[in-house]
Amino acid sequence: MSELTQTFTDKLFMDYEANAKFRAVENAVTHNGLLKSLETRQSEVENDYVFSIDLTKDEVANQKASGRCWMFAALNTFRHKLISEFKLENFELSQAHTFFWDKYEKSNWFLEQVIATANQELGSRKVKFLLDIPQQDGGQWDMVVALFEKYGVVPKSVYPESISSSASRELNQYLNKLLRQDAQILRELIAGGADRATVQNKKEELLQEVFNFLAMNLGLPPRSFDFAYRDKDNNYQAEKEITPQAFYEKYVGLKLSDYVSVINAPTDDKPYGKSYTVDMLGNVVGSRAVRYINLDMKRFKELAIAQMKQGETVWFGSDVGQVSDRQKGILATNTYDFGSAMDIQLTQDKAGRLDYSESLMTHAMVLTGVDLDDQGNPVKWKVENSWGDKVGQKGYFVASDAWMDEYTYQIVIRKEFLTAEELAAYEAEPQVLAPWDPMGALAK
Repeated sequence: MSELTQTFTDKLFMDYEANAKFRAVENAVTHNGLLKSLETRQSEVENDYVFSIDLTKDEVANQKASGRCWMFAALNTFRHKLISEFKLENFELSQAHTFFWDKYEKSNWFLEQVIATANQELGSRKVKFLLDIPQQDGGQWDMVVALFEKYGVVPKSVYPESISSSASRELNQYLNKLLRQDAQILRELIAGGADRATVQNKKEELLQEVFNFLAMNLGLPPRSFDFAYRDKDNNYQAEKEITPQAFYEKYVGLKLSDYVSVINAPTDDKPYGKSYTVDMLGNVVGSRAVRYINLDMKRFKELAIAQMKQGETVWFGSDVGQVSDRQKGILATNTYDFGSAMDIQLTQDKAGRLDYSESLMTHAMVLTGVDLDDQGNPVKWKVENSWGDKVGQKGYFVASDAWMDEYTYQIVIRKEFLTAEELAAYEAEPQVLAPWDPMGALAK
């Protein structure tokens, strides 16, 4: 190993002090902060909020201090459909309802994984992976589909937010504490020679405790409910004793098996035109496995545009924190200029960022528009976020096409837009990726 000598450090001092630009940038950054000092005017000029395809101006939702973006994004796609078809105003579906059942199902998923790995040492990578975070708020498209198919949806007025759904840190802290304790109980029971029935009975006993904890934090979810509303024409409508599943069928009515996840992961271990799944990734035991088809970015964007041209918004996952201005709602690769100011060139490509843990999907949002040039190529994209209306343009963001290329990893589109070859590839036996693969990242 090579130590840092005083001679080398002295040279660094001399080089820095000889550069007048560095001292000027030092003054700016120490007073104003790094990103504010490097923000460019050009990114704001290029990314205005005018789009040739613009599907909605509905008010945005707010996930607050929780990692539920993947639920919000999915429920927002449904909400646009309901608002349009039933002439509703300011309508939201309950994110807290989906959140309750996700926590419940993730707890069971975790305990089942604990049982399945009980023959492995505590220090094994898979067991450590489980115990590091037994459950969390984040998720992926196929996971939210599993919840909708099993538990349906309800209006937000029927199951409103609680403190623990809007600010989930304490809930997660103590639920994970409980689940790690449950993991120890089950592993020690199995190590002692308990049979399958005994282990299952103990697991169910532990899940009752989890269920009670969730209900006391989030509220007991309704098994059926009454729903009434007036539409924009002032017509009164009412439902009596409708179940969440029946509400989904009547008011949303989308066949979720008609939708597929498309990813863009240009790494050597994931050839394009193949399907993939992720080991140990999921939430609802017995539901369909998470599955994607990996396509190049040109085709990826063509599919998103095709769906929006048909009037339907697009659920998508990206690394939203990369070169983004949260307050202005601008996602653009030229948002900050490190090169001119600091002589730092950030040249790592998308594959390199995935391989070297610099980037992965962190957040799900909804594509609600796109601006196409005269040749039909995308210039910028309209994004519905779930951070409330105090950021961006009343909660909507704009992403440059270059930013989409670099930091978007997943979209959800209807199967009908895939070619026969692409659909066959999606439905083929998927390659199983490791639990810690970046494509297994959960959007929050």
